[in-house]
Amino acid sequence: ARSFADIGDIIRGKDLYIRNKGKREKIEQKLKEIFKKIHEELKNGKTNKEAAKDHYQDGSGNFFKLREDWWNNNREMVWYAITCGAGGGTYFRKTCGSGRDAIRTSNQCRCGSYKVPTYFNYVPQYL
Repeated sequence: ARSFADIGDIIRGKDLYIRNKGKREKIEQKLKEIFKKIHEELKNGKTNKEAAKDHYQDGSGNFFKLREDWWNNNREMVWYAITCGAGGGTYFRKTCGSGRDAIRTSNQCRCGSYKVPTYFNYVPQYL
């Protein structure tokens, strides 16, 4: 099972621990292709094409800066998809708060805040 932090690490190219090396390489190659397409769209876009192209070109084909910025700009939508898109009781937390202040989440979605809880930001990985 992957956590929200793991998904962020995979998108950003920070952690692709998968026991099957062939599968890991396949996922990384697919991510490179996806972010190459996004980079191409930046070049073909209508606003400040050259600046965006130069900013995100890292020469390696990995597009790490672009991946980092994409994650920072889309993490709340990924969080929404995980928490509100999960069906049939698969949501990992059914309450907001704790102790006497705990309330049930509505429709297995999120707590009142639409922000990703800060404790899900860059969780360190221990080996």
